[in-house]
Amino acid sequence: MDRNDENDGSARIPQQRSSVPSFLFLIFMLFILTNHTGDEFLARNHYQDALQSLNYQLSNFTAWLNGTESNFTMPDRNAAATPLVGSFMSFGSRLNPQWGSYFSNVTGFAHGEIDFFNITPPSLGSATYSWRTHAETFMGDTNMTDLAGHFGSWNWTGSDKISWSIMDRAPISVKGVTEKIAMVHGRIDVRHPATSDDMKLDFEGVHFLANGSIYGFAEPTGRHIDIRYIPAFVPEAFQNDTARTIEPELMSRINKVKDMIDAGVIDQDSTNGEPQGGCGFSVYAQIAPSEIPAKYMEDLEDELQKPTGRWTVKRPPLKLNGVLLSRECGILYNLHDAEGLRSQLFFRKVATYAGISALVYLVQLLLLSRQVDRSRTPAGLSRVSLWTFLTQSIVDSVSFAGHITFAIIANGRPSLSLVAPAFVACVLFAFESQHAILINQVQAPEDAVAPPPPRPVQQEPSLPPQAVPTPTTAPPRSTGPTFLSLLFRHIRSDPQARIWLGMFFFLTFIVRVIVTPSLALVFVASMYSLFWLPQIVRSVKKGRSSALTAEYMIGTSLCRLFHALYFLTCPKNVLDVEPRRWMWYLAMFIFLQVAVILLQQRFGPAFFLPKRFARAQVHDYHPALPLSAADPEAPDESLGDCAICMEAIHTEDEKQLEHVTGGLLRNVGARRSYSLAPCQHLFHTECLEKWLAIKNICPHCRRPLPPL
Repeated sequence: MDRNDENDGSARIPQQRSSVPSFLFLIFMLFILTNHTGDEFLARNHYQDALQSLNYQLSNFTAWLNGTESNFTMPDRNAAATPLVGSFMSFGSRLNPQWGSYFSNVTGFAHGEIDFFNITPPSLGSATYSWRTHAETFMGDTNMTDLAGHFGSWNWTGSDKISWSIMDRAPISVKGVTEKIAMVHGRIDVRHPATSDDMKLDFEGVHFLANGSIYGFAEPTGRHIDIRYIPAFVPEAFQNDTARTIEPELMSRINKVKDMIDAGVIDQDSTNGEPQGGCGFSVYAQIAPSEIPAKYMEDLEDELQKPTGRWTVKRPPLKLNGVLLSRECGILYNLHDAEGLRSQLFFRKVATYAGISALVYLVQLLLLSRQVDRSRTPAGLSRVSLWTFLTQSIVDSVSFAGHITFAIIANGRPSLSLVAPAFVACVLFAFESQHAILINQVQAPEDAVAPPPPRPVQQEPSLPPQAVPTPTTAPPRSTGPTFLSLLFRHIRSDPQARIWLGMFFFLTFIVRVIVTPSLALVFVASMYSLFWLPQIVRSVKKGRSSALTAEYMIGTSLCRLFHALYFLTCPKNVLDVEPRRWMWYLAMFIFLQVAVILLQQRFGPAFFLPKRFARAQVHDYHPALPLSAADPEAPDESLGDCAICMEAIHTEDEKQLEHVTGGLLRNVGARRSYSLAPCQHLFHTECLEKWLAIKNICPHCRRPLPPL
């Protein structure tokens, strides 16, 4: 058979590429394009139902106000609640506008401590409270079976603090209403010290500007609040004015829902969530009066709403006292000495924090750039710890995600200011991650295992031509590697891919850190403890001091501790995080690590260890070597050729002897003119120093080299 015919006969048919990766990619794209849970559709239907319900409520409530036939009935006012609430707080009275006034707008946040009281009939039977009779009258013939079913899974008895977010609307003029009444709404978070979750209550109520009193309902999130019932428990003298104020509020909400439906704005958060318990509360609150005349208080309010820079009186503190009363659960919370913070002041506080935080991150970026410039060589990078920079990059990534999340939650003017520290933290994270990857590339050969010498390959005797069997059937078509196998092979062979993959999974974990307060505290304590500790361990292990400057370590420690100390030691931080005393001990531990590194640079890497542990295993590059026997007739004494410059290595190197004084040190100078690597390759000391400034592997066999 002709050779060409043989080649044609044995030519392999071109294999088609495996269709599995393409099929998986198409399935994934179809899943992304078609997958939806229907939340938007359900939310739109929810708004349609809410609009229909509001229209029905408004029509019935308007008919009731006009005295015509209606399906709405106002419940009787529970007069027993007034003396019970009056046992814990005093309602305000009208003040002389020339001598005092109340805050006309309390939009903002209030934080205070609460005292729990069990007012169920069995508990009151053995109580000795002065208000026991009022509580028994208020509870009446309560069914204990129904009461126990309303508690849910929340531990109401251990709650000790609340956070109250209030939105106070400007009062509107209504025909026939003589009092200035503003509608208020918001959310009350009841906190328990043993849990990270809060009981969230939606709040709806009214604010009487004349005496600073607030009345309203608080229901678990997900339960509807009917504001038409608010007039049922305000003072009897204000019931008619309150009822006429409710009507335009219902109209306003109807128009808002219509605008959202027409604009296609769907707030899915408003349609989600189920109540955590069945305890609804009646809220009674009183704003503490101030000694500022009403005219000056109005000027102060105008300046807060629309800053012009004009002079106003000093802002008085906003204090609140109140009672949260639940008849269906037999619970009474006494809110005392709650401090309020106006929204405008909170926005300024957030903007101030964002500016200082961005400045701190800029200082860190400057310190890092100066440190990188001073230790950019492989010799300098081999003296710093990879985990020191990797830990800091992880902390910066969490900080970036945290500031972005804070900006999204703020959703207003403060969100723009929070972008600045988030951006600088992101740049710092990228810079530190890149530097950590560079350190890993330089230090990776240190832990590499030298490859074993190749074994000789024994060739098996080939069979004679006539013994080779002729295949009778075509060999099975081999399938190419799948996408997953190629991806796994790439991750195993590329160290940078492993680092970025690890960072991806860690950033996924960061989301959980941000939303879980207890996990965030553990993260801060562990990460801040590992800033400089890996550098101490590496210096002891390698027997060389670090290449980190005192400027970088002290400055970075101060900048890092700014955020931790602010949120964990300042009681009035922007996130209202409770102070933690252990943060001060963590700060001292960080500076103790800095002090140890500085002492290592002065007294040695292992100065704090016993002598038997202080000796690091350092390779001796200058052992005693015999002269080369290659040319015994040579006039000079040669040790061999340098593996870098390929020139002979002489025991009496004139370049080296120029730095030696006297004949007594001549032998020492000659001995240091050569360097013998662990792989038994010989170099000039000067050549090896220049080479190690570029790479820390042997130029001949590519095996890792210890520091010279």
